[in-house]
Amino acid sequence: MDEIRAVEAPITRPRPHIEFFRRHRDHWMHSESRSATIFSLILFAASMAIAYFAEIYATEKATNAVGDIVLDKIAIFDVDWFYIWGALALLIFAASLLITNPKRIPFTLHSFTLYFLIRAFFISLTHLGLPVPPPVEVWTVTSRMVFGGGLFFSGHVGAPYLLALLFWRKKRLRYIFIGSSIVFATTALLGHYHYTIDVVAAYFITYSIFHIAKTLFKKDRALFESETAKETT
Repeated sequence: MDEIRAVEAPITRPRPHIEFFRRHRDHWMHSESRSATIFSLILFAASMAIAYFAEIYATEKATNAVGDIVLDKIAIFDVDWFYIWGALALLIFAASLLITNPKRIPFTLHSFTLYFLIRAFFISLTHLGLPVPPPVEVWTVTSRMVFGGGLFFSGHVGAPYLLALLFWRKKRLRYIFIGSSIVFATTALLGHYHYTIDVVAAYFITYSIFHIAKTLFKKDRALFESETAKETT
């Protein structure tokens, strides 16, 4: 009697563009998901506006620079191009992760809403001057956000670390964002854009912000994790 061998059907994955449209269709047609996303976008936009005016206030009120145990021992390096364009590249990459999977949007934006609000509060409290004068005239929106007087805590360091915490279950993304945070921390010190305390404290404060977001936005966190758990890195 001939041995009959079962032939397993090959596992086929949907084409990327088909999967992209499926995710958006399922997300936006669900009223609860749609409402959560719109609400998170509104709050995020409001937090960005508050953060912007906090930067203006901190820049206008900035006084004299003070000594720093690390900055006093290292020369000033010209890393302006990376500080600006590296941050922009990271922003585009992070945005693409949300656009390709809309279930990630509500919790991510809620986390960054808390992040910007708490940072706006901190930079409004103490008005230290910049370690060195800004490399450009601080009057455009971009220059105010990058080279303004909002020192404590460093947004360039905290933002990628928050992304690492958000995508912790995806090992490759976790390492990319942690690496980005470390690179920006080094750049901030080499360019004398921040005091050492601004860089070091960013990790502790951002970690706390992430856990506050997990507590306040449990449903959005569950939505975020439900899709992330399906993916392999």
